[in-house]
Amino acid sequence: MKLDFLMDNAEQAQMWRFVAQAVAIRDNMVAQQNSSNILQGVKMTSLYTQTHRSVTYANDAVSLHSHDFYELLLCRSSCSPEYLVGSERYLLRKGDIILIRPGVSHRSLLRKDVSGPYNRDVLWVSQRMIDMLFQLDEELNTLAPACVLRTTGTQWEFLPDLFHKGVVESEKRGIGWQSMVLANTIQILICLFRASQDPQDNSSCKEKTVLLDRIMAYLEENFATRVTLADTANHFYVSESTITHMFHNKMGVSFYRCLTQLRLIHAKSLIVEGVPMSEVGQQVGFADYSTFYRAFKKEYGISPQQYLSCYRAAAGQIVVDLPRNIDSSQL
Repeated sequence: MKLDFLMDNAEQAQMWRFVAQAVAIRDNMVAQQNSSNILQGVKMTSLYTQTHRSVTYANDAVSLHSHDFYELLLCRSSCSPEYLVGSERYLLRKGDIILIRPGVSHRSLLRKDVSGPYNRDVLWVSQRMIDMLFQLDEELNTLAPACVLRTTGTQWEFLPDLFHKGVVESEKRGIGWQSMVLANTIQILICLFRASQDPQDNSSCKEKTVLLDRIMAYLEENFATRVTLADTANHFYVSESTITHMFHNKMGVSFYRCLTQLRLIHAKSLIVEGVPMSEVGQQVGFADYSTFYRAFKKEYGISPQQYLSCYRAAAGQIVVDLPRNIDSSQL
C-alpha cells in the first residue's frame, strides 16, 4: 500500500536508504528452497493493513510461527479446526475470529478426524496502523490479548461480512480499493475493541486443558533452559513415547523440533529489540551462536542478520515485491 503522502521527507529518505538492501535480501530469499518458512514475521508488504483468503488441509505442513504484526483470522469452515495461540488451544467454529498479537506463537493443529479444508479470511494489521488508530481516538488505548471472539448468534454476527468485503476489495483492486480496505479494517478493529470490553461477548472459548496444553505452557516457561524430552516426561509423570507420539499426531513435528521453533520465535523478538546477535541464541536456550545460526537459517531460509535487515527495511516503509509461490499454510 503506497501511502507516501503520509510520510514526511525524512521518512521517505529513510525508505530509499533501505531499498537496495531490501531488494538484495528479497532476491536471496527467492533462491532459498525452504520458502514455506522464509516469510514468518516479514511477509507483510503494506504499510498499514492487507487481507486475503486462505485454505489449508489436514495433511498440510504447518509450523509453529509468529509475526511482527497483528493477525486476525476469520474461520469460514464448519469442520471445527483446532488452533494453538501461545499455550492456549481453541476449537474453532464457523464465524469465530482469532486475534493474535505480534510475537505470539501460533499454528493450526492436526486433527485426524477432519478431512475438509480449513478456510479462513486473513487480516494483517501493522503496529503503525494500531498507533495511528490510537492517535485518532484516545479511548482505543489497548487491544485485547490473543483471544477468540464467537460471532455466530451474537450482536457481532455482521463481522464476517466486513472481513469478506475487505478481501473482495483487495482482490478486485478497483479505484480507491486501498482506502476501502483501510476504512474496513478500522471498523473491524473498533468492533473487536468494543467486544473485548463487554463481559458477555468476551467469554472464554478455550478448550479444557489436556496434556498438550500443559506441556506447551511448560515449554513457554522453560524454553531458555536446557529442556529435554526425558525431563519433560518426568515432570508430567508420563513416558517419553507418550509425548513423542502426541507431538507427531497433533503437531506433525517432533518434540525437539517444536521446542526449536518456539526458541526461534522468541529469538526473533530479541533480535528486533536490539539484543546483540552474539547473546540472542543463549538467551533462548541454544548452546552457542553457531548452533543458533544454523537452526535459524534452516527454519527461515535467511540468517539472523538478514532477518534484522528485513525488519528494518519494513520499518523504513519498504514495499517489497515478494515471491508468489510462498506456502500459505504458514499463516
